[in-house]
Amino acid sequence: MAKVKLYNIEGKEVKEIELSDAVFGLPENDDLVHQIFVSLGANQRQVLAHTKNRGERSGSGIKPWKQKGTGRARVGSSRTPTWRGGGVAFGPTKDRNYKKKINKKMNAKAIATVLSGKLRDGEIIVVDKLILKENKTKVMAQVLKNLPATGRMLMGFSPEERGLRVYSRNLAHVNNILVEKLNVLDMLNNKNLVISYDSIKYLEEKYQVNA
Repeated sequence: MAKVKLYNIEGKEVKEIELSDAVFGLPENDDLVHQIFVSLGANQRQVLAHTKNRGERSGSGIKPWKQKGTGRARVGSSRTPTWRGGGVAFGPTKDRNYKKKINKKMNAKAIATVLSGKLRDGEIIVVDKLILKENKTKVMAQVLKNLPATGRMLMGFSPEERGLRVYSRNLAHVNNILVEKLNVLDMLNNKNLVISYDSIKYLEEKYQVNA
């Protein structure tokens, strides 16, 4: 079985615990992880670019001049794309949809695969109990400083620990998430995953069947 060291908030190793191979012992699957990563990124994409078509431009809809007899080219509206100030014929619009459907079982397996990879790379730091002596940001910062982790961190909080999220949100290079909403995108965008023993048990119970 996969194993990981368990630390206390002082950064001292308490013991070594065994983890479920069904969640933390999966082999690499780059194709699956890439597919889920791209889909999650697409689902967060915001459509900003928008050009007005002839129906959205201001101006009269009256025919500027009669069809025949003027010697000029026929035209039906001053909002035509061929005129200055008219609509845009084939420009980008806000109606574009980049959303991608994500299969639940594929997503669950991808999360377990990334967790397994992070465990192999030593990028999962498990704390026995995430309890602060004082509910202050500087105390949370000291806890993270005590742990053997460098670089960008993602802190996963169990439902019982959600009240502690506020004390990590202003720390540089530290992101936080509820462990129930853990996803491939956030895990791969941060080097280390810092979670409590309770969160480990939650993940094993949630992804044991789907992994």
